[in-house]
Amino acid sequence: MRTEKQMAFVEAYCQTGNASKSAIQAGYSEATSKQKGHELKNQFKSEIEDRIKKMVQDSIPAALSQISALAQTATSEQVRLNASKDILDRAGLKPAERIEQSISHDEKSTEELRRELKALTGFTEPEEIPELVN
Repeated sequence: MRTEKQMAFVEAYCQTGNASKSAIQAGYSEATSKQKGHELKNQFKSEIEDRIKKMVQDSIPAALSQISALAQTATSEQVRLNASKDILDRAGLKPAERIEQSISHDEKSTEELRRELKALTGFTEPEEIPELVN
């Protein structure tokens, strides 16, 4: 069971992210705020994480609304473009990143290729390779 001070600490920590300041806001002594804040942060770690996740989830609609408003009404063309790109990215429509591929091969003589073929298949001529391999 949590005390009112502990509940106040969790709430303050989720808002500030500062354990010492949160301990003071919750009513703990300034002299012990660093130590107490650290202890409380560790003691209620999972609860703090859950609360912060919920806060982030709750803010998603407002953030999306803000991005949408920027895409439609921003005076800067660059801001409108970036907001539009952000919306498309989040919708899964991000353009594929360019990947440069280069293929290198060694110039081998016919004899070297025949030796390699024999090592791999046991045959020296391509015609000798069983049909299943082709």
